[in-house]
Amino acid sequence: MRTAVLLGFRLRQEVLEWSGAWWFLLTLVVQAVVAPLIGLFVWSAVYPDDPSIARYYVAVILVTLMTESFEQHTFSERIYDGTLSHELLRPQPVVIGVIGMNLAIRAWLTLLGAPIVLLTGIALRVGFDWSAVLRSTPYIVLAAVLVFLWTFLLALTAFWTDRVHAVVGFGSQLVFLFGGTAAPIGLLPETWRRIAEVLPFYAMSGLPAEIAAGNGRGSLGYQLIWVVVLVAVVTVVWRSGVRRYTAVGS
Repeated sequence: MRTAVLLGFRLRQEVLEWSGAWWFLLTLVVQAVVAPLIGLFVWSAVYPDDPSIARYYVAVILVTLMTESFEQHTFSERIYDGTLSHELLRPQPVVIGVIGMNLAIRAWLTLLGAPIVLLTGIALRVGFDWSAVLRSTPYIVLAAVLVFLWTFLLALTAFWTDRVHAVVGFGSQLVFLFGGTAAPIGLLPETWRRIAEVLPFYAMSGLPAEIAAGNGRGSLGYQLIWVVVLVAVVTVVWRSGVRRYTAVGS
């Protein structure tokens, strides 16, 4: 209960703080929608008579806006400039502040990016089965958790290297290639499709988008397994990183 109250307070605080950064948030929105739009244009040209392609990519754009994470900027910089020490001294888990800022930025991106999703859908005459959209809700929630855990895990490498942006950038490319943004994984060659279905990246983007578009059936168990795995890895890496940070700081 106390954790929920603290998280709610931090979320409200971050939403207000980010409310003055309109132009920066719009830049993040543009950055988030460019890759799905490119995929939309390319595959719509390849399959001009298949309406499921446009429906899928409109869903990918929305999922991307709702799950974007930027911990390489919002968290890693605190390690580099030493202000993480202040967070460690507070009588609350450091991750509450990280999650609060993450949710606030996602809320703003979704709000500011909604007109782009709407206009794209109208321009392409995309229609959704709203029961499928409703069914995709838990998949999108778990996708948001997975993207946060993946980005936060990579951002923790800031304890050991000053090249965290390159590390997170590499991780983002894996999500782009195997997550269903570069191409719907059903269109990949058989071997690559099987690899993509096993890795966690499809659960972060393509799976919830396909459910929302009504194109496929997915397993929440597949996402939950990767949530458990990433939580365990993040916990181990966080404890190791804090021990290193404390030793260097002392």
